[in-house]
Amino acid sequence: MALTSWKTFNFFDVSQVKPPEDGETGPIFERNDISCVCSGSDNVFLGSSDGIVRILSQAFKVVRSFRAHDVGSITHMKQVEGTSLLVTVAEDLSNEPILKVWALDKTEKKTGIPTCQSTLSVHNGQKQFPISAFAVLDDLSQVAVGFANGSVTVIRGDLINDRGARQRTVFESEEPITGVGFRGDGGKITTLYLSTTGRILTLVISGKGQGQPARTLEETGCGVDCMTIDKRNGDIVVARDDAIYFYRPPGRGPCYAYEGPKKLVGLYKDYIVLVSPLQSHSMAKSKTLGSFKTSQINDPFSMSTFTLLDTELKFVAHSETLISQVKAWFVEWGDLFILTLDGKLYRYHEKDLKQELDILFQRNLYVLAINLAQRAGLDIVQQNVIHRKYGDYLYQKGEFDGAMQQYLKAIDNTEPSQVIRKFLDTQRILHLIEYLEELHEHHKANADHTTLLLNCYAKLKDIDKLERFIKTPGDLKFDLETAISMCRQGGYYEQAVYLATKHEEHDLVVTILVEDSKGYAEALDYIWLLKPEVTYRNLMKYARVFLEHCPDDTTKLFIDYYTGSFKPKQKVLEVSPSSPPSIGTTAIQNLAALLPLSYSSTSQTASPGTSTNQKLVVRQSQNPDNVDQDPPQYEIPKPRTAFSSFVDHSEYFIKFLEACLGQGGVAEQDKADLYTTLFEMYLHFAKEKQGEEEQHEQWTAKARKLIDDGEVPIDASDVLLLSHLSDFRDGTTLVREKQGLRFDIFRSYTSANDTAGAIKALRKYGPGEPQLYPAALAYFTSSPRTLEEAGDELETVLKKIDEAGLMAPLQVVQTLSATPVATLGLVKTYLSDTIDKERREIANNRRLIESYRDETEAKKKEVEELGSKPAVFQATRCSACGATLDLPTVHFLCKHSYHQRCLNQGDTNAECPLCAPQNATIRAIRRAQDESVERHDMFKDALQRSRDKFATIAEFFGRGVASVPLGE
Repeated sequence: MALTSWKTFNFFDVSQVKPPEDGETGPIFERNDISCVCSGSDNVFLGSSDGIVRILSQAFKVVRSFRAHDVGSITHMKQVEGTSLLVTVAEDLSNEPILKVWALDKTEKKTGIPTCQSTLSVHNGQKQFPISAFAVLDDLSQVAVGFANGSVTVIRGDLINDRGARQRTVFESEEPITGVGFRGDGGKITTLYLSTTGRILTLVISGKGQGQPARTLEETGCGVDCMTIDKRNGDIVVARDDAIYFYRPPGRGPCYAYEGPKKLVGLYKDYIVLVSPLQSHSMAKSKTLGSFKTSQINDPFSMSTFTLLDTELKFVAHSETLISQVKAWFVEWGDLFILTLDGKLYRYHEKDLKQELDILFQRNLYVLAINLAQRAGLDIVQQNVIHRKYGDYLYQKGEFDGAMQQYLKAIDNTEPSQVIRKFLDTQRILHLIEYLEELHEHHKANADHTTLLLNCYAKLKDIDKLERFIKTPGDLKFDLETAISMCRQGGYYEQAVYLATKHEEHDLVVTILVEDSKGYAEALDYIWLLKPEVTYRNLMKYARVFLEHCPDDTTKLFIDYYTGSFKPKQKVLEVSPSSPPSIGTTAIQNLAALLPLSYSSTSQTASPGTSTNQKLVVRQSQNPDNVDQDPPQYEIPKPRTAFSSFVDHSEYFIKFLEACLGQGGVAEQDKADLYTTLFEMYLHFAKEKQGEEEQHEQWTAKARKLIDDGEVPIDASDVLLLSHLSDFRDGTTLVREKQGLRFDIFRSYTSANDTAGAIKALRKYGPGEPQLYPAALAYFTSSPRTLEEAGDELETVLKKIDEAGLMAPLQVVQTLSATPVATLGLVKTYLSDTIDKERREIANNRRLIESYRDETEAKKKEVEELGSKPAVFQATRCSACGATLDLPTVHFLCKHSYHQRCLNQGDTNAECPLCAPQNATIRAIRRAQDESVERHDMFKDALQRSRDKFATIAEFFGRGVASVPLGE
């Protein structure tokens, strides 16, 4: 590729360096004795023809100088980077060249000059020819010296510590040596590149292959200083009059045509430094620095062209014409310096990357700007800015395809709306789709972008792209909710179901099938595939819809779920060879296979889009291994939660209730709800079928059977309310009887003036409910007709009242006197018997009073005698041991006598052992009576519960309730 086609830029700022005056001699670089220049370790080193080395600082001020050689001119110098070592070579054609190694950080005590570490003469077979090439390894272990007679001498040894060095001529040729350079391979193999005026060669000087003759890479050589080595990759760069060549160990690499003589080639950063003598035909177009001298303007051969090439990106970074030939060049402090023969030093400072990019932007060279940014390691955000600028440029030119490609590359750091607005035109909708798809691919899309993309698909009616978009494998790259919503709005229900199914949005699948596709049976089948918790949620949401369109299957699903026997169904593919393939299958047939189910058989699941003729059916597995499989564990909801779903579906509701009750393990509270609701539904159907005797009796019998069963937990108040609302009298009676509400049953007969029923209820419930007799007495005497119908039953009632003491005679008389129906003759026998009974009780009470009075008088007399008369003890035997009494003896007033030894001697209050229990009992009774004096609540409670109030008062009076305290 010819360099003439490369773009030329001005990426370097050029300035002339003006060093300070050096005493009487003037500026240091205008000295005519400067023979060589090198740099390193933040210094510049100048070698002179008189053997003196001058060291310059960054301000180009001489900070140190010393005589390195007494004879000869210093023609070559090398500062070992990172060390304080300086290698100098001085030549005097009358003698062999002298090589010295200087330690700049060490000085001689006497002279103050740096310490010379080693000195040796470079041999050239006793032939005095000038040195034309010079190279040093970084560790100074080897030095290569090329001579103008075509020989190359390699010096090996410890030059730093002067421990001896060996020299060997490794190459000889009839052509002068123009360049030498080392290429190392990790310390194992060291290769020496050689260039002559006629050849380019390589020679292994250490390691494997050492001793073999030099291998020719190219049968064309180069001039002096026209070969250099790129230390980054080990390649050599050769400048010839026709082109610039690159060489690697295998052979020649790329080359770049550039006509004209070359004087010098070097490397600086990523650039090739090229110095060429100016040809006469290019003078008119040359650009010069500094002022021209009249004598120089007319002499074209005193001028040169200085160029910096970037061969990787193929552009010229800087090019200019110098008014004088280049004497030397060096790199230090990050800049490149050129020293010309007229003693001027120029600094070349590369512009920063931003300035370089701005130059490229001004010339619309965005591709080069992108490559430059990538090589410079610019972060991706800033690279994307360049891509976006490039896209804007192409868009303005009308190159929409290229612009979109740049926008896609900058998609990570570009505001999508900036690009989308450019492509909203209908004619550019394909570009917009491409950009939106890439946004989703990079997970940069939001809900609005998804909406816009799906709208574009819909506008183009491109179903294939829509399906490819939603069926893209891998992670979800768009807002799922928005995509499903847009598919539903556009009528793409199958795609919406696919998305929802693939991403396990089961609720959305059911919603779409029910509300959009109206596929009620498919939705119900899909629900049956899900896990119990999801199944229940969706079943309850659309229960009424399913019962309206699929009542039998829905009821069965309710029964299975609420009885704890629910098992998710399995998907089974049935192949029908006789029927042709169907393209328009239903959504559930196409998409159910995507559903991940732990209860499904993976061997029976087919993926969508298969070419074989397969029909998807959802049914319970018939595999014997699965039949006995236990249903999954889930929390069975309360049956009451399903009741509202069966509104207007009473027949299926009864099936559900009966199935739930037929399943064991139902909680008692749930049983009560189920039985109560089932009883209500029986009464509802019985009332509806009143015109059909057989049906009415059937439903009535079912209702009666429920409440007849003593184990059915139906609340009595519920049965009474429901029976009353449905006019079911048998239910009212049965429940009242079951609940012990006999008085209410009797009252229901009396309120209906059903005397026969009242008598029947009285005979049935009277023994267990005595209070029915006073009520019956009032009812029987309520009217003449009722009295007549009661007949002899009135006497029976009076007899029961008297025997049980249910009413006082006075209360009976008052009850009978409250109505004009009863006469004295009706109660004559009752009153006569009552009076006789009272008389007998009075006589009996009088006899008891007399006996208590006599007993009291006897006790008083006995106490009085004990207090006033001496007691005579005639007992001869001890009441404890039965032995004959002997002294000491203890006698008690109760006439019992004991040996003193038979009693407890430590008890000063001795008590008769035989009478002590009886006395303790009497004392306890007395204490209880004293304690009950303050317990008025006990008195009131006993008085309320007593049938004989006077007897209760008398009893408590005897206990001392009304006695006066002894302290008063």
